[in-house]
Amino acid sequence: MKKLMILCAVILGFTITASAQTDTKPEFKFNEEKHDFGKIPQNKPVTTEFAFTNIGEEPLILTNVQPTCGCTIADYTKTPVKKGDKGIIKITYNAANPAPFSKSIVVTSNAKTPTKVLIIMGEVIPATPPSAPTGTATTGTVQ
Repeated sequence: MKKLMILCAVILGFTITASAQTDTKPEFKFNEEKHDFGKIPQNKPVTTEFAFTNIGEEPLILTNVQPTCGCTIADYTKTPVKKGDKGIIKITYNAANPAPFSKSIVVTSNAKTPTKVLIIMGEVIPATPPSAPTGTATTGTVQ
């Protein structure tokens, strides 16, 4: 009976070890998943970069990076990111309307977690109109 218990424990140990080693899918590790621009001036596009590292075994491939509105543009690393290497997702937000904002960017890949959502937020403040020159205007005659 004792030998049977030991044999079962050994088989169970090998099974657990083998299943842990078969999970070699790539995986993201972002420096940040949410970026706050704070207060930004109207009509001045702003940009941030979400840096990530592939902490999985296999190459990480981004298949799509889709902002949820037309006011946001995404550019990203298009080549496979090998184990331990870094990639970038660059997001540009066109600050057209004065108001607080929160926008999502959906990242699709071959990672263990195939869909990741990044967030940008902030507040667009109205652009200040150019101020009129100060001083007194004089009219006079030329002599």
